[in-house]
Amino acid sequence: MIGLVGGLALLIFLTMKGMNLLVAGPLSALFVAIFSGMPLFPQLAAEGQANLVGNYMGGFSGFVTSWYLMFLIGAIFGKVMEDSGAADSVSRFVVEKLGMKYAVLAIVAACAILTYGGVSLFVVAFSVYPMALSLFKQANLPRRFIPAALAHGSVTFTMTSAGSPEIQNWIPIEFLHTSPWAGWEVSLIVAVFMAVFGYWWLKRMITKAIKKGETFVSRESDPVMEDKVLPNPMMGIVPLVVVLIISFFFHDSLKQSALILALLGGVIATYLLNRKYFKNFWDAVSEGTLGALIAIGNTAAVVGFGGVAKAVPAFTTAVDLMTSIPGSPLIGGAIAVSVIAGMTGSSSGGQAIALPLLAPHYMEMGVNPEALHRVVAISSGALDTLPHNGYVVTTVRAICGETHQDAYWGVGALTVIVPALGVALAIILFSLGLGI
Repeated sequence: MIGLVGGLALLIFLTMKGMNLLVAGPLSALFVAIFSGMPLFPQLAAEGQANLVGNYMGGFSGFVTSWYLMFLIGAIFGKVMEDSGAADSVSRFVVEKLGMKYAVLAIVAACAILTYGGVSLFVVAFSVYPMALSLFKQANLPRRFIPAALAHGSVTFTMTSAGSPEIQNWIPIEFLHTSPWAGWEVSLIVAVFMAVFGYWWLKRMITKAIKKGETFVSRESDPVMEDKVLPNPMMGIVPLVVVLIISFFFHDSLKQSALILALLGGVIATYLLNRKYFKNFWDAVSEGTLGALIAIGNTAAVVGFGGVAKAVPAFTTAVDLMTSIPGSPLIGGAIAVSVIAGMTGSSSGGQAIALPLLAPHYMEMGVNPEALHRVVAISSGALDTLPHNGYVVTTVRAICGETHQDAYWGVGALTVIVPALGVALAIILFSLGLGI
């Protein structure tokens, strides 16, 4: 247990110190293996016995095998939306319509529309950040809250909601034989709650900081908003709608593969509608491919850590403890998925590790698969955004140029506590029979 908890603590510590997840993941897994007495190499293990290299690479390669094409086409879709100016056009349209008075709401709304349309979370952050910076500057708001505004629109009420093309909503389909619209009635109520409560909390934090004298501080490195010709906002919205429509009509017959078809449809629609606005279409495809490799590599690195962690006896003890919690089985499922997602620093990685273990157990108990799908999806988006999460590190440091000390508390409040409250609300609603 010391190895298991210590390995997670080490993973968080190394990430906070700025170490690449592709290095931090194996190092933390090594810590777990040594403390658990696990053989380091297959040659030192008995036949069928767990070992560090075999289990780490099994978890790593298994995740890549299952999700590479989704990451690839999703990243390419995001990049072609970005390169053509379609993502900027949609974002700017939302910002202009809501205006300066609702600057923070405009940023949240722009992120939400792009995310729910299937654009990669990372691309959304890169796309909306320049406008967020401009709005915060004009409104004289403390810039350390920009990551929180981007995260609230991207990874709380949109990423894990019914119908979302993000993979966090699609992974449970394979194990529970549900659809991306599972438990949509409850999902709608929870999404509205998270959106409204999160926005209120974000505004309250910003207002409190302003009262303490915080203002916007410009930097020489701040990007300048380009005054380039953008396509009509409808030319950016149509590809997002195409993704949603295709995923809706094909999810029953193609299951997860419908997401590949939907995102491919989005890429084609973006090209056909906006081809004269591209800087370079094939460069965008290449950048999207590299982005996909980095994103899936980072996620697979922590799934590999989970592959080692779940092979040690302490992990089984922890899962047994969580799944035997008295009361609704949904509570045990939510806690287990959330904790494992927190350990791996990845909502998709947490689901990929937890569901093969949890789904058969709960299905045998007769738990409603639609309710379990929605609870698992929402709960995976809670503890996953601890400081070592790849999206958090990229958004706070690389995109916004902030430190964890300044910016993470706002991000953590909106992406950890708000979804945790959303999970509790979902369990209560399902327990009352809504959506079942």
